[in-house]
This record gives sequence, C-alpha cells and structure tokens, in this order.
Amino acid sequence: MHNIPTIAELFDLSHSIAGEYLAKFKYPWEALKGIEKFIIELGQTLSPDEYDNPKENVWIAKDAKVFDSAYIGAPCIIDHGAEVRHCAFIRGGAIIGKNSVFGNSCEIKNSIIFDDAQTPHYNYVGDSILGWHSHMGAGSITSNVKSDRSNIVVKSGKEAIETGRYKIGAMLGDYVEVGCNSVLNPGTIIGKNTNIYPLSRVRGVIMENSIFKDENNIVLKEVR
Repeated sequence: MHNIPTIAELFDLSHSIAGEYLAKFKYPWEALKGIEKFIIELGQTLSPDEYDNPKENVWIAKDAKVFDSAYIGAPCIIDHGAEVRHCAFIRGGAIIGKNSVFGNSCEIKNSIIFDDAQTPHYNYVGDSILGWHSHMGAGSITSNVKSDRSNIVVKSGKEAIETGRYKIGAMLGDYVEVGCNSVLNPGTIIGKNTNIYPLSRVRGVIMENSIFKDENNIVLKEVR
C-alpha cells in the first residue's frame, strides 16, 4: 500500500476548471510543469460573454471581483465569483477558482487554487495546488525551493519519490485548514480534511482526516 496520496485521493476534480487537466496525472506535482501552457490553451476557448480578456493571456470572469490595486500577470484565469483583493500579486501561471478568495498582499505563481478555496491574508502560494474549500490562515506560506536548490524528494515513511523538480510548494487536499503563520516546506502533501495548528513547520506527507499539532504529535480526528 502506498503512503503518498494521488491526485484522485486529494481532490474532487469536479470543483476546478482545471479538473480535466489534472486528471491526466497520478501525482499532483506532475501537473506543475504544464500549467502555463494549459491556461493559455483553455483561455482561448472561454466565452467572451462570460470572461473578459483585458490583456494577452489573462481571462477574468465578468462576475469576479478584482480590486484596482491587484497586479494580474499572464497567463491567468480568474473564475466566476472569485475575489482578488487589494495589492494581490498574481505573477502568472495561476488559476483562481470559482468563489475563491485571493487576498490582500498575497502572492501566487504557477499554482492552481480550486473553487471555494481561500488565501485571504499575506500568503505566498508558489508551485502549489490548493484543493476545494482549503484555507490558508493569515501569514501561512508554501516554501517551494530547498535551501541547497536540490531536486525535491517526496517522502512518507519508507516510501520516497524523486520528483525531478527543484520547485514544488505544497499540495493541500480538499477541506484542509492551515493555521496562521505556518510554513509548508517544499514537497509537503496534506491529505483531505486535515487541520494544521498555527505556527507549524510542516514537511512530508500528512495523512487525511488528521490534526497536525507538531511533527511528533499528529492525531487522527475522532469519527462522530
């Protein structure tokens, strides 16, 4: 039995405009390489009745709310009902899902945010995928590069997968809650319905339906 969760185990793909794209891969980091190309190809198929195209390779749903001070780099898709707040910095290669929040002074690059997800305050999201209804508390970040710039190995127990990439942030399954001011180290994978305590330093694979208090204190949620 494998310990490293797959895309199918982390995400309900019906809740992202990138669902069909993600379904092509087994593990979530495998999708990172092609995000920009996918956005450009998908954007060209989006209806001008539903999406504005304010500049090359940027598509914004007409019912999305984007504050004037936000920077929107290409390529990017901001989907229906999304809210991009003051001084948000979208560097490019980003999908902001339906009814999601990308908040004040947040930064994102080469990442997919699923529908109804929230990064409301001072978050960095790089080379990451945030699942449906996931939430990053204020000041929590995805660290996407190791200090020695070496390629990232995703590990869980005795299982290890060489990714061949030196930039991987975090993969948050559906309904993951990350506490304020937490750091998710490169290659972190957090299973569905898991809570991360504030001020946590997280690495490796955290199983679904658990509570991460610290690296030596991870407990399964009680079934009610």
